[in-house]
Amino acid sequence: MTMETLPKALEVDEKSPEAKDLLPSQTASSLCISSRSESVWTTTPRSNWEIYRKPIVIMSVGGAILLFGVVITCLAYTLNLGEKSVSILKMVGPAFLSLGLMMLVCGLVWVPIIKKKQKQRQKSNFLRSLKSFFLTR
Repeated sequence: MTMETLPKALEVDEKSPEAKDLLPSQTASSLCISSRSESVWTTTPRSNWEIYRKPIVIMSVGGAILLFGVVITCLAYTLNLGEKSVSILKMVGPAFLSLGLMMLVCGLVWVPIIKKKQKQRQKSNFLRSLKSFFLTR
């Protein structure tokens, strides 16, 4: 069965607008266009903030949680509180430390991955333009 001949069950009633969104794509090019992920074929230039926004937010939140964990851990060992409060602070402090450090490292690792992806995209755009240049002649 080809993509051009759809079975009768897939035909959509004109009354339901939601069903129009669920139609299968007719061609491979429309598959690429309707893809929700970033594809190689998108050529819209993006600013550095749009590219690095998520890693920066993750690093900022991770740094804040790490700092909060340091403060709580220091308070647990310096303040003279009740034994129950100190034991709770000694459990919660290192938990925030580890969570914050994990988020900070994830953001730091994400940046080189994005840079490598950008270089690959630039190479791909160059090769695509070179290919189209030679094929159109």
